[in-house]
Amino acid sequence: MNGKTIIHLSPEEFPRVPLVMDGIATRFIRENKIIPFEWKDGTLKIIMADPSKRELVDALRAATASDVLVHSGDPAVIDEHISRFYTKDQQNLDKIIEGIDEREGYEFIRDEEEEDVGHLKDLASEAPIIRLVNLFITRAVELRASDIHIEPFEDEMKIRYRIDGVLNDVESTPKRLQAAIVSRIKIMARLNIAERRLPQDGRIRLRVGEKEIAIRVSTIPIVNGESVVMRLLDRESIVIDLDKLGFSQAMLMSLDRLITKPNGIILVTGPTGSGKTTTLYGALDKINSPEKKIITVEDPVEYQLKGVNQIQVKPQIGLDFNSTLRHIVRQDPDIIMIGEIRDLETAQIAIQSALTGHLVFSTLHTNDAPSAITRLLDMGVESFLLSSTVRGILAQRLVRMICPDCRRQTGVSDDVEELMALGMGGGVPVWRGAGCEACGHTGFFGRSGLFELLVVDEDLRRLTLKGADEGEIRAQARRSGMKTLLEDGMEKIRMSVTTLDEVFRVTRED
Repeated sequence: MNGKTIIHLSPEEFPRVPLVMDGIATRFIRENKIIPFEWKDGTLKIIMADPSKRELVDALRAATASDVLVHSGDPAVIDEHISRFYTKDQQNLDKIIEGIDEREGYEFIRDEEEEDVGHLKDLASEAPIIRLVNLFITRAVELRASDIHIEPFEDEMKIRYRIDGVLNDVESTPKRLQAAIVSRIKIMARLNIAERRLPQDGRIRLRVGEKEIAIRVSTIPIVNGESVVMRLLDRESIVIDLDKLGFSQAMLMSLDRLITKPNGIILVTGPTGSGKTTTLYGALDKINSPEKKIITVEDPVEYQLKGVNQIQVKPQIGLDFNSTLRHIVRQDPDIIMIGEIRDLETAQIAIQSALTGHLVFSTLHTNDAPSAITRLLDMGVESFLLSSTVRGILAQRLVRMICPDCRRQTGVSDDVEELMALGMGGGVPVWRGAGCEACGHTGFFGRSGLFELLVVDEDLRRLTLKGADEGEIRAQARRSGMKTLLEDGMEKIRMSVTTLDEVFRVTRED
């Protein structure tokens, strides 16, 4: 079209979730069999069953004030995609937005304008806005999203869902609804709707279908308004059984020996969102018994564990990590979990607790297990204290699992170099998810852990004592039998749990 080669997209290249734009009605999409899938830098990319229909392209160009780049696709795949994403829910979204008259006063309140809190509260309490926010939450639950991101931009408010650890653009709403939507969420979370200059945190509890969902709400001011992130905490969906998190049998046995020790420190490391807290909950659940008193200090408390004393820190009233930890030793605990070691003082309290006969669990932000030791040394922890208290360090990542309903063998991988890096060589069968109703046409369903367990033995203690660098510690850990994150990923590829791309996505540091 216009002299440009039209690219044909395979089913795997279709968008995982729908792109919803103000200006393109769902009815128009269904009737004309087009799929918008990217709108960026003034260019709208679409998939058409019949790319020769220039009048549709002209209509889209006029409606969106954008250049239109056309791709083709299999008509049957287009029909399936449209029936999946542009039916009931999206019609509801369109109807709700259309039902909100611009004259009703749903307008963004500029910084220089005086806020009418009462008026804003009235807008947020009206039925269309309530239905709109409820629809966002309902769709997130249906799509198995862990987070809803509501982000204001100059000309729209974008809604994104994090599904299986990956953010997906789902829909957008007109800019004029921004203040009312944010205010509605604040009311639900019992936050101050008049405060738009400072971050706020709150919680919502509600029932969606048969599920009872707890939602953690975070707001923060940005250039175009307030960004809102809603973390969906579904007690039914969390797996706190160590046996089901993706550990190999050998690693699970080693971990079991560590968590049943009478004292010492056990660390779990990894970036935000890598499942560290879930693993710690699983460990606590496994060793919990009436004979043991377990106290946790968390920020925030993600899930409530039966039989465990959990403390939510509240820095605004002076209940922070350090002050809380200094007091809980007087509660006669056997096991202490510290949400995160953030500074030298927290580390020193953890070490002192371990030296006085407590088993201490905590997390640390490092890329792998060996670097946790050097990170603590860099904090200022004395090497002799570290060598005598740390029992083991677990590093982890989360990879998306191939959907069991649509998994299929796609041939033999020709990514020889990539596979050689994993120590596998060529000729390895490749499994992928084709995309189906169950996985939302992503090819993935759920996540599994990749793990790297460093058990501190006498050789590692000696290295720690002399302040050895990360390279020396890693080399000795490998000699002692530590399997790296990449090697654990290799095993999960062999078992057809995940894909090569997924393993490299979470393990590559460049």
